[in-house]
Amino acid sequence: MDSLFDDIAAAHQAIRPQAPVTPLEHSPALSALTGCEVYLKCEHLQRTGSFKFRGASNKLRLLDPAARRDGVLAASTGNHGQAVALAGRLLGVPVTVYAPASAAAVKLDAIRALGADLELVDGDALAAELAAGDAARRAGLPFVSPYNDLEVVAGQGTVGMELAEQCPELDAVFVSVGGGGLISGIGAAMRRLAPDVEMVGCWPETAATMHASLQAGRIVEVDEGETLSDGTAGGVEPGAVTFELCRAVIRHGALVSEADIRAALRLLAQTERWMVEGAAGVALAGLLQLAPRYQGKKVAVVLCGRNIVLGKFLSAVAA
Repeated sequence: MDSLFDDIAAAHQAIRPQAPVTPLEHSPALSALTGCEVYLKCEHLQRTGSFKFRGASNKLRLLDPAARRDGVLAASTGNHGQAVALAGRLLGVPVTVYAPASAAAVKLDAIRALGADLELVDGDALAAELAAGDAARRAGLPFVSPYNDLEVVAGQGTVGMELAEQCPELDAVFVSVGGGGLISGIGAAMRRLAPDVEMVGCWPETAATMHASLQAGRIVEVDEGETLSDGTAGGVEPGAVTFELCRAVIRHGALVSEADIRAALRLLAQTERWMVEGAAGVALAGLLQLAPRYQGKKVAVVLCGRNIVLGKFLSAVAA
């Protein structure tokens, strides 16, 4: 964990200015509603619309000259692919992204528009990850995992560095969890800078593979269902480095329903006038569920991204 913190601290300096510091906004409305002092970490305002650009930027900046020339492979349902594509364009690194054929067309179009080649795979996000990893090994190219890579995790951990600087008195941080890269990075930073801060992992009830794995004490396969939080769906790769990190940093967990996620998206639109994606709603729904535990305390909710299809968002908030 100490070496990971050192890598996070280095990334905190090195990925600037291409990955800007995002605001931490106090929400009077959500504070009044929950009885907590609520701060919103605005990762939906990060470049490409999600926190993923941090990890992608850090990973690609650390490539050797040959890897920069030959390019990298990645796997994504959308956000990670956009992030790697933009980081590659800025650094002159060719990028190929493997994605599920079922991924939202608007996200796939965004990846192409940023200059990456796209390979579509039958199956879910985990199937795309495994296909991309196999192709990378065969071609001798680096594979940029969405979470199973400590250099990517270090980039995501810069969110934690910013939180510690922006609000040193935080009591808890609520983070939606898929493969665990974001909460692992934030948690690793907080363990050094603010060790009393409680990291709260938040999952959709229908897609909680990491939660089930933590309960089982090992990575397990889960038959995930449909969820508005498509950014966190898709399972956890066998042997993922984030499993042990999540075990070390996550203090509490919240499983939220699809109705809870829709209500959180609607609440953010009503109170903050923000349109965010389902995974961001998961983190706020987690706070709404556990608010009695944090009465009068300062809590941060990481709004991890904004990349949601307009029709999907409108349908969700109208429900």
